[in-house]
Amino acid sequence: MCGIVGYIGYKQATPILINALKKLEYRGYDSAGIAVFNGEDIIVRKAKGVIKVLEERICKEVIKGSMGIGHTRWATHGEPSDINAHPHTNVSGSIAVVHNGIIENYMELKKWLQAKGIVFKSQTDTEVIAHLINYFYESNRNIFEAVRQALAKLEGSYALAVECKDFPDRIVAARKESPLVVGLGENENFLASDIPALLEYTRDVYFMDQKELAVLYSDHIDLFNADGERIHKEPYHVEWDISSAEKNGFEHFMLKEIFEQPKALTDTLRPRIVKDSCGKPVDISFDEIEFGSEWKNAERIVISACGTAYHAGVVAKYAIERLVRIPVEVVTASEFRYCNPILKENDIFITISQSGETADTLAAMRLAKSKGAKIIAITNCVGSTISREADNVIYTWAGPEIAVASTKAYTTQLCCLYLIALKLSQCKETLSKDEFESLLDEMQNLPGKIEEILKDKNVIQKFASVQFNKDKIFYIGRLFDSASCLESALKLKEVSYMHSEAFNAGELKHGPIALIDSSTLVVAIATQPDLYDKIGSNIVEVKTRGASTFVITQDKSDSFRGKADEQFILPEVSPVLSSIIAVIPAQLFAYYCSILRGNNPDQPRNLAKSVTVE
Repeated sequence: MCGIVGYIGYKQATPILINALKKLEYRGYDSAGIAVFNGEDIIVRKAKGVIKVLEERICKEVIKGSMGIGHTRWATHGEPSDINAHPHTNVSGSIAVVHNGIIENYMELKKWLQAKGIVFKSQTDTEVIAHLINYFYESNRNIFEAVRQALAKLEGSYALAVECKDFPDRIVAARKESPLVVGLGENENFLASDIPALLEYTRDVYFMDQKELAVLYSDHIDLFNADGERIHKEPYHVEWDISSAEKNGFEHFMLKEIFEQPKALTDTLRPRIVKDSCGKPVDISFDEIEFGSEWKNAERIVISACGTAYHAGVVAKYAIERLVRIPVEVVTASEFRYCNPILKENDIFITISQSGETADTLAAMRLAKSKGAKIIAITNCVGSTISREADNVIYTWAGPEIAVASTKAYTTQLCCLYLIALKLSQCKETLSKDEFESLLDEMQNLPGKIEEILKDKNVIQKFASVQFNKDKIFYIGRLFDSASCLESALKLKEVSYMHSEAFNAGELKHGPIALIDSSTLVVAIATQPDLYDKIGSNIVEVKTRGASTFVITQDKSDSFRGKADEQFILPEVSPVLSSIIAVIPAQLFAYYCSILRGNNPDQPRNLAKSVTVE
């Protein structure tokens, strides 16, 4: 979710770049930098921290020049630091690059370049791009062709902008999967990751498509396809106001982030799924972890986390025990600290935190580490405390979450946990090759399944419009679905302030059913075919006591028709993987109930995005 900006024209570039970067601060970032050509050299200035730190660093010098690029970084490779901040350059500093995305084969390319004598300064994947472009530029002395040749070697996602001191009249830009917008001005042109950075200067833009390139001059823009052939586009005139543009047209960040889940899952899964020459998924590769003897000999997994991350751990318990056949204990981090936990020599300790700064989770991890446990952290934030202190860290490449209520962080955490479960099943030889590859294939198709659900958002919106005034909402499910109910109930109470609870469906008659009356909505999550009859009976039980009922299910055989008042049909996936998609309608329901009740779902009362104190 890094932010890219660029300017070429007749004005001083530095203030424009800084101002444009500020318009992208909502995307989240940990460092910022600019590279401006002053007529003789490319001047690079960058700093860890907020843009104000960068401004203070350059306020006492005059960086003149009418061509430049800028960047706000959200770390993926290398912790936040001045050195790892963008822009990055080749060895001589004659080529500068800013990049949004993840280069999956950067380590392979880095080793290849190092073998040719290139010395790297940073830990980032982006620096590879600068040196790779320089490698081709030394052969052809054509910056556009050098960029195009370099792109052919890159695997992964990118939006990038490149400037070269030998070509002071142009900026080269390219895009694959990460967003990039080109703005058209009068004797000046712009580029940015998102429209808000451009609205102060122009409302006429080109949206760059997959694998397209652009060359920006001060008086015109040339567009090309991946083969270097010139293409024509009609500019789009933007009529949004700035506040809505920052949300890409979504009313709230929460809804935007719900809709970002297909991309977030793709970014988290794709670098880790290994395919054969025919494109069939056959293996899982974690650069961060070597699944050696300690995993093969593991006798128990202990997972500790808080809130939404804890719910991801509960899903993981069902998945690991089903697929690997070893016990999993899931403990809220605040309890783990004080329960004098028992950790054994062959235990593996997994801690989960979106921010990597959650106070209770940090304390639990440190306690487990003091007892000799092997620590695996799952987090969304490179350079966070948890990522630095864990033995190994797995990143959920979800990008920043602005809304307080977690959505895409949760589903990407689930993806990482499922990948761990499948990889561990290989170590333990608990699944056949066909079973393993079938589940892996289903995992890579999950983003498409979520897109299908999001296309039916109006079904959820309509149901919320009828139910948003209910006094009590109970979520019921069994096995994996009971874990999904925990997260679904939390989302609703966080943003709508409606009283919601999750129950194992079989426990209804052991007390909770006494609460059921006409003011109650019961939402049943049913993705486990062997238990459809059981859930159906539970729905009838609560409906006869006056409750309204809604079922979220994969069933297409009408098991629940006539029992539930309404149902939402999910795309079919393996019941083992269903938790990743079952939560999406619940997220939407929580969002729509929130706005129908007049709340701001992005900033619910009394809550903070990261709980960094007890």
